[in-house]
Amino acid sequence: MSVFEQTRLGNGIRVLTAPMPQVSSVACFVMLAAGSRYETPESKGIAHFAEHMFFKGTGRRPTARTISAEIDAIGGEFNAFTGKELTGYYVKCAAETRDVALDVLVDMLRNSRFDAAEIDKEKGVILEEMNVYLDTPQRYVGNVYDRLLYGDQPLGWDILGTRETIESATRDTFTSYLDSWYWPERIVVGVGGRIGDGLHERLEELLGDLEPRETGSRTAVVLPEDGSPVSLHTKDSEQAHLVLGVRGYELAHPDRYAVQLLSVVLGGGMSSRLFTEVRERRGLSYYVHAANAAYTDAGTFYTGAGVDVSRIDEAVETIVGELRKVAAEPVPAEELEKARGYAKGRFVLRLESPQALIQFGLRREVLENEIDEPDEVLRELDRVTAEDVQRVARDLLDGKRPYLAVVGPFDDPGRFERLLAA
Repeated sequence: MSVFEQTRLGNGIRVLTAPMPQVSSVACFVMLAAGSRYETPESKGIAHFAEHMFFKGTGRRPTARTISAEIDAIGGEFNAFTGKELTGYYVKCAAETRDVALDVLVDMLRNSRFDAAEIDKEKGVILEEMNVYLDTPQRYVGNVYDRLLYGDQPLGWDILGTRETIESATRDTFTSYLDSWYWPERIVVGVGGRIGDGLHERLEELLGDLEPRETGSRTAVVLPEDGSPVSLHTKDSEQAHLVLGVRGYELAHPDRYAVQLLSVVLGGGMSSRLFTEVRERRGLSYYVHAANAAYTDAGTFYTGAGVDVSRIDEAVETIVGELRKVAAEPVPAEELEKARGYAKGRFVLRLESPQALIQFGLRREVLENEIDEPDEVLRELDRVTAEDVQRVARDLLDGKRPYLAVVGPFDDPGRFERLLAA
């Protein structure tokens, strides 16, 4: 039995629903195939900045307080998020107030004023958000790694933009970006939970008059020529934060599930290889993990850790050693089954709420133009063999160029280049 149902409005906007009649709430989403990689050098950060501005007032709801008061009055929660390839806006509320939530959500996205005074005020908020990231090395090291891996192109740019592009943003910057990408072919509406009656008709009233328009496509990634495999962000700190990885597979790669289990074997959970060796046996780090980060046309398989500054060399050598080991030796059957159980169990737990379930379906639909039912994901994980995992590990890790980003009190990349080459 299918979890997701898809229909289309008359103008082509896709509508994805995930009925959960056993709950009393509903999660209403609008998600778009547009994010920070759709920006130009002059508009870096505008996708995320626009996300903020949608909450600042419309013609019918002229202030941020007016909007929030209406959601508060139904006991709802609303927020948004910006990624490199998508942007999402949502309201969660009691099922009987669904139409209020949809009306506020669509009004924000279609009728925001982008008032010049509000834009100027919000610039300060965005700049302080940048400072939060700069002062949080565990989060900021990911930005350093992306710049190392992708260079000066949208996938390598920070989602928040730069101080210069934020300070120079005007109302025209916002309207130009939105006029390029916020059209029916890129919009997917998602509703999960107790759906209720008349949803399609209500959405036609709210969105059906939005005219279809071709939006073109974002610039394809161009992998930069290899320079130094190390990027340092020098910062006085008691702990060093690192990301060490290799170029990986794109989002829809046929080995995506084998890569997922490989990441679990290495760094998923407290019994994984990296957690056991780096933290438990050697006491080198507080956190350590492995993951796969995939975009529609590029990807990376990476590890991350927060390590003792005085023992960072040992930490890097230990992580590299574990990567080489998993490429050289098949994963034992018992360990593979543990990884499979971990991946399946965490996946099921993540989809228990209406918000999580519809968000899973939306991401697949927005980025891949297709929906995998949760049961199919579980079946794909079951199909992965030890041979698949080792084949993928060899392809990704055996003899491949590693990349290392570090935030900490270091200023000599050559020191780490020698470690990676050893």
